[in-house]
Amino acid sequence: MILNVRVVPKASPVTNFIALYRTVCNGASKNLVKKEEDYLKVYLTKPAQNGLANTQLIALLAEYLNIKKYQVKIIKGKRSRDKLVKINART
Repeated sequence: MILNVRVVPKASPVTNFIALYRTVCNGASKNLVKKEEDYLKVYLTKPAQNGLANTQLIALLAEYLNIKKYQVKIIKGKRSRDKLVKINART
């Protein structure tokens, strides 16, 4: 797996980047964990059923990055624990 991060220069009004996350569902707590190998590990409390874990992942990332939930989008891996997530953070 490759972690591909692209950051637009600070003068730009929009900062976009894509990151690879590995999710662990049905955990005791929800939190972000530091980088492991070539991905970021995220622990979620919701089960991986009916998109509950994906919804929690989007909410957690939005809260952590202090952006709106609509600015976080899973572009690959909606049915997998490895997810490619696009962040569109406006400054």
